[in-house]
Amino acid sequence: MTSYRLELASDPQDLARRASEHIATAIDLALDQRDRAQIALSGGTTPSRAYLQLGQQRLPWDRVDVFLGDERWVSADDQSSNARMLRSTLLKAGEPGAAACFHPVPTVELPSPESSADAFAELITKICRGQPPVFDMMLLGLGDDGHTASLFPGTDAPGVCDRWTTIGRGKGLERITLTAPVLSAAQKVVFLVSGENKREALRRLLDPAESAQRSPCKLVQPETEIIVLTDKAACEGL
Repeated sequence: MTSYRLELASDPQDLARRASEHIATAIDLALDQRDRAQIALSGGTTPSRAYLQLGQQRLPWDRVDVFLGDERWVSADDQSSNARMLRSTLLKAGEPGAAACFHPVPTVELPSPESSADAFAELITKICRGQPPVFDMMLLGLGDDGHTASLFPGTDAPGVCDRWTTIGRGKGLERITLTAPVLSAAQKVVFLVSGENKREALRRLLDPAESAQRSPCKLVQPETEIIVLTDKAACEGL
């Protein structure tokens, strides 16, 4: 059974600091064992604060491969692009994090979302070790509908287990996403959950009886304990 450990942050700054520290620690542990570390990050406003802090830390960034767990099928300069957000936070010019090797999800430069998913699978297979590919750190968000990455309830993506990437469809956009086997293969998994509107989704995540069909976040089942970084608004009453 998957186990979870809640860490309660006192305010948004503390939440960002804790997330940044977890990612930095995972990078340090990986680089103690190998020449390079691979991390997969989520999009969203809440993690962007953590990435700003993380990018200022003087880590061996030239030995770190940075990926996204999912990406909207939009151009890299689109306002909704997760890659654009990373380039303005973690990878911000002039900061130490800019030295990291970023591997964006191929999107509209390819003819279709299907070809983008195939290209992304080929990319992570080439750079990451293992089958399924293993990331040293997987930072995930949690949607109020129970989705994580772009595994939305009521769509085909959560059920894909024979490929490392697939197409997620949610909130009016097609997206490229890692599949549940890859999310679960990570050495360390951290969910970042903030806000009153996530309270019910968080309760479902922690409920052993909750269905993965209703809440695809339950499909993330690593061998290690999942860290859930949260705030008072999200975890009140738990």
